[in-house]
Amino acid sequence: MTKFFRKIRQNLLSEGKAGKYLKYAIGEIILVVIGILIALSINNWNETRKQSESEKEFITSVKNDLKQDKAFIQLIVEIIKPRIEAYETLNSDLPNLYANDKKSLDSIFDNYFKSQRTFYPISGSYESAVSGNQITVFRNKKLIQKIIKLYNSTYDRLIDNGQILDERWAFLSKKYSYERRTGHFREMTPEQLSEFLDDLHHHYVQMEWYLNQLKLAISEIDSITTEN
Repeated sequence: MTKFFRKIRQNLLSEGKAGKYLKYAIGEIILVVIGILIALSINNWNETRKQSESEKEFITSVKNDLKQDKAFIQLIVEIIKPRIEAYETLNSDLPNLYANDKKSLDSIFDNYFKSQRTFYPISGSYESAVSGNQITVFRNKKLIQKIIKLYNSTYDRLIDNGQILDERWAFLSKKYSYERRTGHFREMTPEQLSEFLDDLHHHYVQMEWYLNQLKLAISEIDSITTEN
C-alpha cells in the first residue's frame, strides 16, 4: 500500500501536476489521520471492554467473599446471643443462684464460657484489586465506595475490637480456669462474687458493642450483595 501511494506521488511530480499533488498529499494525510483515529478508537474500545470485564469479575468475586463473611458473622452472632442472656441472668440474680441453685448457676456459667469466636474477613479479591490499582478506575463508583467503606472502616473496627474482646476473654478464661475445667463454681465470698461480676461485665460491655458492629456489617454486606 505504501509503495502504491509513493508511485502515485512520483507520477504526479514527474508530470508537473503540483496542484493535484498537493491535493493528493492532503488527502493522504487525512486518510492517515483517519486511520490513526480508527486505530485509537478500537484500542480504547478494547481497553474499555477489558476494564468492564475486570470490574464485573471483581464485583462478583467480592460478593462471593462477602456471602462467606456474612455466614461467619451470623455464626458469631448466634454464639454471642446466649452469652449476653447468661450475663444478664448472672448480673440480676447471681447471689440467689449461688446460695440456692448451684446447678442452674453452673449451667449458666457453662453457656457463657462455651466458646469465643471473633471475625476476620476474606479479603483476597479486594486486596488484589487495591494492590493492582484497578479499583480506582472502576466505573460503578457508588458500589465501589460501599465496598471500600466496608473493608477500610467497618471491617477494620471489627478486627481491632475483636482483638480487644479476645484479650478480655483470655483474661477471664485464665482467671476462672477452675470453673471452666470442672464445670462447677468454687466456694466464693460475697466479695469474690462481686469481683466475678465485675470481670464479666468488663467483657460483656465489649461483647455487646461488638455484636452491634457485627449487625452493622451484615447490613452493609446486604447493601452490597443485593445491588446489581
